Amino acid sequence: MLDNHNRNIDYLRISVTDRCNLRCTYCMPPEGVGWIPHSAILTVAEMIRLSRLFAEMGFRRIRLTGGEPLVRKGVAQIVRGIKGIPGIEKVTLTTNGVLLAEQLPALLDAGLDGVNISLDTLDRAQFAAIARRDELHRALAGIHAALAVPGFNIKLNCVPSGENDAQLVPIAALAKDHNVAVRFIEMMPIGLGGTQHRRTQAEVLAMLEESFGGAIACQQPDGGGPGEYVTFAGFQGKVGFISAMTHKFCHNCNRVRLSATGFLKTCLQYETGADLKALLNAGASDDTLRAAIAQAIAQKPASHHFSEHRETEGETRNMHQIGG
Repeated sequence: MLDNHNRNIDYLRISVTDRCNLRCTYCMPPEGVGWIPHSAILTVAEMIRLSRLFAEMGFRRIRLTGGEPLVRKGVAQIVRGIKGIPGIEKVTLTTNGVLLAEQLPALLDAGLDGVNISLDTLDRAQFAAIARRDELHRALAGIHAALAVPGFNIKLNCVPSGENDAQLVPIAALAKDHNVAVRFIEMMPIGLGGTQHRRTQAEVLAMLEESFGGAIACQQPDGGGPGEYVTFAGFQGKVGFISAMTHKFCHNCNRVRLSATGFLKTCLQYETGADLKALLNAGASDDTLRAAIAQAIAQKPASHHFSEHRETEGETRNMHQIGG
């Protein structure tokens, strides 16, 4: 469906939980956080109902996020339910990979079309320092399990922070040996991410070209979104850059987010949107829910203004509470 800026909004990210089995430094404070009670988050039935309404309004792709979505029981059930909705073309999932190897068979059986796996370092000690959990071996097991599935759509997401500079080339090299998209995602000034250093697309590309030679522009992979993609001589896969700060792509934005508490968030920076969970709790009809969705999307902001430091308008929650 079209918003007031004539953008076709057809991609929904649903956070199935705010909980996570890692405690990454750019997402959570060292002391941890208080989790949202289960009674306050969307039920499986509510997620599937809302997904059906979004599909009826023209949405075609849904990504399940968190927190870490695989810590929620019944994720395969959610995938199966959404995949069965007429009009939905793809259901994918973003994960840290720690629980992926054991859950992947059920997810594939439910119809999952692909995964995005977060991977900021291949160094065990550094992984433990960033994630505050010594789980690199399980994350890598999840990646290898996904790579073993023929034709499965896999993207590896790395956030260059300045602290993991030495790992960027080894992570990019995974696209040399495998047909995957390795994406470098600029740190967003959301929650604790606003206190972290950020490596830009130009800086990362310079590091990669020093190791692999000149970058070769190429087409986006399936479902590549707003990324800019290149490859290098001898690579099977691609390297992408999602640079919302230095290469702003708001004019092409096609997505909205639904938080675990049922809040429809239309722009990552702003807290505006629609509380669909409140409407569900009040017994709202499908027509009422559709109207709320349409109104929120129509008013989707034209762009973020992170670089302008409009503090009074900014999002105050951390990413695990918003949904990736």
